Amino acid sequence: MATLGLSKVFILDKYFTELQKFWETEKRLQDASSSNEAVHLQQRLRSLSTELVTLRNRLHVNQPAATVPPPPHAATNNNSNNNNNSNHHNNNIHSAATCTVTTNQQPVIPPRHSNLPTIPQHINTVEPFIATTGKCHQQRTTSDKKTTTSLAQQHHHTHPQQPPLPTLVPPPEDLQPTQQQGTVAMRPVGCAELEDLIHLAGPLTEDAVLKCLQARFCASQFFTNVGPILLSVNPYSDVGNPLTLTSTRGVVLSPKLLRVVQEAVRQQSETGYPQAIILSGTSGSGKTYASMLLLRQLFDVAGGGPETDAFKHLAAAFTVLRSLGSAKTVSNSESSRIGHFIEVQVTDGALYRTKIHCYFLDQTRVIRPLPNEKNYHIFYQMLAGLTQEERAKLSLEGYSPHNLRYLQCGDTRQDEAEDAARFQAWKACLGVLGIPFLDVVRVLAAVLLLGNVQFVDGQALEVDVKGDTELKAVASLLGVSGVALFRGLTSRTHNARGQLVKSICDANMSNMTRDSLAKALYCRTVATIVRRANSLKRLGSTLGTLSSDSNESVHNQAEIASQHASTVGTAGSKSSKSMAALNNAVRHATDGFIGILDMFGFEDPKPSQLEHLCINLCAETMQHFYNTHIFKSSIESCRDEGIHCEVEVDYVDNVPCIDLISSLRTGLLSMLDVECSIRGTAESYIAKVKVQHKQNPRLFEPKTLEPRTFGIQHFAGRVVYDASDFLDTNKDVVPDDLVAVFHKHSCNFGFATHLFGSELKALYSVETVPRGVSFRISPTSHTDLLNGDEPVSTLTQDFHTRLDNLLRTLVHARPHFVRCLRSNASETPGRFDRATVMRQIRSLQVLETVNLMAGGYPHRMRFKAFNLRYRLLAPFRKLRRADDKAMDDCHLILQCLQQAMEEQPKLRQCAVSNSWALGKRHIFLSEGARQQLETLRSGTRHRAAILIQATWRGWRLRRRWPTLRRSLELQQQTTVSATGTLPSVANTSVAVVSVQQARAAAAAAAAAAAHGTGTGTTGAATAGTSSTRPRPQPIAGTPPPDPAEKCDHKMIQQTCTLFGLDLERPPPVPPSRPYTVTGNTKLGYPQTRVMKMPFPEDASGEVVLLKGETVLVVGASQRRGHLVVEHNNVSLHVPFQFLELKPVGVNI
Repeated sequence: MATLGLSKVFILDKYFTELQKFWETEKRLQDASSSNEAVHLQQRLRSLSTELVTLRNRLHVNQPAATVPPPPHAATNNNSNNNNNSNHHNNNIHSAATCTVTTNQQPVIPPRHSNLPTIPQHINTVEPFIATTGKCHQQRTTSDKKTTTSLAQQHHHTHPQQPPLPTLVPPPEDLQPTQQQGTVAMRPVGCAELEDLIHLAGPLTEDAVLKCLQARFCASQFFTNVGPILLSVNPYSDVGNPLTLTSTRGVVLSPKLLRVVQEAVRQQSETGYPQAIILSGTSGSGKTYASMLLLRQLFDVAGGGPETDAFKHLAAAFTVLRSLGSAKTVSNSESSRIGHFIEVQVTDGALYRTKIHCYFLDQTRVIRPLPNEKNYHIFYQMLAGLTQEERAKLSLEGYSPHNLRYLQCGDTRQDEAEDAARFQAWKACLGVLGIPFLDVVRVLAAVLLLGNVQFVDGQALEVDVKGDTELKAVASLLGVSGVALFRGLTSRTHNARGQLVKSICDANMSNMTRDSLAKALYCRTVATIVRRANSLKRLGSTLGTLSSDSNESVHNQAEIASQHASTVGTAGSKSSKSMAALNNAVRHATDGFIGILDMFGFEDPKPSQLEHLCINLCAETMQHFYNTHIFKSSIESCRDEGIHCEVEVDYVDNVPCIDLISSLRTGLLSMLDVECSIRGTAESYIAKVKVQHKQNPRLFEPKTLEPRTFGIQHFAGRVVYDASDFLDTNKDVVPDDLVAVFHKHSCNFGFATHLFGSELKALYSVETVPRGVSFRISPTSHTDLLNGDEPVSTLTQDFHTRLDNLLRTLVHARPHFVRCLRSNASETPGRFDRATVMRQIRSLQVLETVNLMAGGYPHRMRFKAFNLRYRLLAPFRKLRRADDKAMDDCHLILQCLQQAMEEQPKLRQCAVSNSWALGKRHIFLSEGARQQLETLRSGTRHRAAILIQATWRGWRLRRRWPTLRRSLELQQQTTVSATGTLPSVANTSVAVVSVQQARAAAAAAAAAAAHGTGTGTTGAATAGTSSTRPRPQPIAGTPPPDPAEKCDHKMIQQTCTLFGLDLERPPPVPPSRPYTVTGNTKLGYPQTRVMKMPFPEDASGEVVLLKGETVLVVGASQRRGHLVVEHNNVSLHVPFQFLELKPVGVNI
């Protein structure tokens, strides 16, 4: 499909090409040899007709309406205006040059109220397909075939060169756009309430998708489903948010995100296999924001909420990492320069450990941010938040972003108040992680001051230093002598045929070594903080810190075993059962995880450097993973199992672009590694690339024709790269002369020595130090350090390896996709830019996804798995429940589905296919059928739960009734004995009424339960106490004692005597602490807190605390987990989960 930015001539050329396909398909329809082939060809005509409508609409998008002259027989309309207008067009179309442009005509838009585009009347409209036993049949009569064939032949002989055009109807008045200040304000009808794009009425076009998204955007509905895939539009309503767990606490959580989390938790708990929530989109589309909301909801569902220690620890880690890993770019003021894969270990639905995998690429930003961009946020926050005393300790007195060279080359504007507040929060979170604040800021201050150390060529062999004061300050901050640091920066040891030769570097080489040291200090500090954040032992964890690689391999073996077990036939039923038992044992012995992937988004900075090429390669890889999982797997599975799908999805495969960049021998990155090994230049590298890929359409020549630039056509647009610094950035080395300076014998700053710990261990394993070897700037494990005298890998090799490992993890996980879109390119709140969103819709292939979900078979399930999930929809007695009868059970379930759809008209959806098909090993479901199955399953389970609750409550109340009656009779007798007189008529009537009220209450409770009222209460609630559902607790470190085992009282007595304990009088409960720990500070009582939810929940007490109400906490309660709240001179014992501290004006 043509893109919006292409010329009108190209669109017209594509338009006439589709017309030619339309005509050829129509001709093939005449010669169809079977009904199935005719059905397929008519479906092809429908898709081509929709394509023609879409292409014609594009001639009118953001430009004056262009009238494409249709043939006189394109459609028949009774409107006289249409007949008059047809006289102004030529009957023959020779070229695109014959098109006329009219400026006074409204844009032509297809009708939104029809289910299908209006196609030429001589083509018979394809009737809907009816799914019977997994096959699609079309019901046509012989007369229809004859009429169609005769009309088609008549048209062919009359107009041999004029294929018909679809009829286009102007839109209604309430759908026409109005332009206001660059923002298109639409008034669509019904689109704002559309939760899923597969239910769009009318032809599925890009314009229809765009209008629906815009209508929902105007209604503040920023999340829209495409089947199981979620689209998120970034409204920029909170620009400047630090995007951490704490700063997003006040954001209202979306129920659509909650459903994604609940589905991931459900599948992980049922299958035991890993789940991955993958966020993708361009830079600035809100991926990090959505990932924080998803992580919060994951803790609410499986982790005990935000009051747990695990959540506070993770929130502190993200606060620290966001300042260290985010920076302002041209397109995004809070751009994440570190990719995150958040691995959350979940066991039996309860979260007990988290791990953060970071992918740090943008090292060049530390020393040289691009024009109009900024360095990392922490530098500006540190300069704004340090006290004068701290500045003096760090030798930063008198420095600002304007006179620090690593900061002044970019944007130097800053909000000092906001930066200072964030720095104080960052400082507090370092304390939560147990990382010494002064150690980290010493390294950061040294990095800033290193930029003001400049080496120039002197008169003698040695170089001179400009900024000797800064050099001494850096040496003092890093705990080394100034002479040793100067020698490490300006000298180099070489190994020439076994002989060590020491040379003096020139000014250029010394400055490059200085920049390498700055990058190494920064990225190693980030890696150290990440390791520290991942090293916390969670309470109740018996497995310690488990690496994702080992976990992944075990789950991979379990998946292979389960696939093998599922293919065993009836003859191997015993082996199948044993394999199933083995699979269950493996699943219970290991812990599946739920991962949230927030990787780099596509970006096009100017100039684009090597890091941006790697970032865009990552975006291409994630797009390829999406294409493979959604499109390719669906199409290939249908073809392998002989399933004919009526929808042909024509998606764009980006494998050629990935091969251009990362193929093994001829890829750009491989050629760059070769050029680095032979010490080539940027010009020679570009020349070899252009020769090697001369015929590759993905590689293009920039207009500037500079010798160091080249361009790549990515899936999201064209990017021009400047290769001037490709080789130096890719080498990613720091010499051993500089690393040796930080050995513990010459460095008294332990944190700096720790940053180079693995390298120093490898370096000093041999007596000769230094000996002319090089190490990676980024941290490397000890076993992968050296390969002769060079590092094992380059920057691109290391990133490509880590990206491959990430893909292996994702392949073995069940993906859940969240596709993020940015509403405009200027971060303007509440502005929906149609052109910007349209480009992203095309690059992310949203329309192709909608087409597949609405009419294809995107879901497939094994017969056994299908029966296990949906067998409750069929009558129990009719199910065979045998492995060899699984297909029969599937037929029965699908028949029940079809019967339910016929009985319940509201389940029918005219625009969505509800078909299914039975293959060789799988059952294929359309998205509409899957949604209907899930709806029926949910309703059946809900009704069953109501019936169970009603039965149990009725039985319980009937069982309690004799006791209640006896208590009432005893109360009556006590009253008689106390008064000495018989009860009066009034008292007797009261007793009778009490008994009748009790009986009525029991009957009402049972009836209410049967009708679904009060299903959220439990048996304990009927006793007069309100209790909330307990949150899932982490697994215990030791198993509970076996009740069958008998206690040895003699051993208990000896133990108590040994420790001075008294069995008769147990030790007193320790008093509650008179303070609350929040962050890194202690808060005493009384405290002001805000109610997170109403208490009591059922509002049954005399005093009710409403949500959002401010209350006074006077101390800790004797009840465990409760606080004493004073409200209207009444003391209440409120659980701490119902309260939260009143927020302070600091964003963490």
